[in-house]
Amino acid sequence: MTRTRLTVALLLLALTAAACAHVPGAYDTLQSATPVADSVTLGLWHLDESGGNYAEDSGPLRMRAVAGADTHTDFGRLGNARVFMGSLESWVFVRYNDALNSQRLTVEAWIEPQAYGTFEDTPIAGRWNEYPTEQSWLFSLVGLQREGQPTNITSPGYHESLVIGGTTGHLMFAFQPVDPGPPRVYFSTTEVPLERWTRVAVTLDGAVVKFWINGQLDAQYATRGTIRDSAAPLLIGNYFDSRRLTDFGGQLRIGTALSIPPVYAFQGLIDEVRLSSQARDFGAK
Repeated sequence: MTRTRLTVALLLLALTAAACAHVPGAYDTLQSATPVADSVTLGLWHLDESGGNYAEDSGPLRMRAVAGADTHTDFGRLGNARVFMGSLESWVFVRYNDALNSQRLTVEAWIEPQAYGTFEDTPIAGRWNEYPTEQSWLFSLVGLQREGQPTNITSPGYHESLVIGGTTGHLMFAFQPVDPGPPRVYFSTTEVPLERWTRVAVTLDGAVVKFWINGQLDAQYATRGTIRDSAAPLLIGNYFDSRRLTDFGGQLRIGTALSIPPVYAFQGLIDEVRLSSQARDFGAK
């Protein structure tokens, strides 16, 4: 082999090795693939609809979601995504289904937050309300209130006891255990960046809570107990008493029935929301 051919061969070998190498934080094929429904999927909302007020569920239960008037679709991480705004009418709502009560759980989504919430937190998804019979779990981003940011709006303080110990921009997962006692609350160790797509997930297998960011294990905590069943629906991208929703006039909305400001409204895009009845391992290849 001539020197020129040898140099070309070595260069091609180096380029191939570099392409195959795993770069920390890079999206591999698994991370870039669209989530699919499988035997442990409770619900899967791709949020790919080109318009309208509905979000179809690709999971086996076909739990069709309704979207608030102040959301719309735009280009997402994988196909389209739902854009959420700082409004009480910005949400995606899934009616209660018995199958949502799972003692083991994975909640995952692609998110691109445009701002951290002004107050305690901004939910990504949750089955949580102020009523004891409607509290199961809550997955959210910790807000700016943790840094004492001044504001002219007063928060109702529904989640003040949950975010104690949290840091702005970090993930929070709270669940109400079957055993009597206060909610159990955990936080990621990494801040979710603004204006950048990030794949986030939390898993609970009955013994360990794990946070996953872009397919990498971010934090894990030993825990006791399993998630308590509740009558709560699923709410994506906001937090309020969903029993205030009304379809009077033909479109599901809150209208003037709720007087609190939209302090918990997620601001940004959410894509590919999937709930599972088992703790998935995002590090598995």
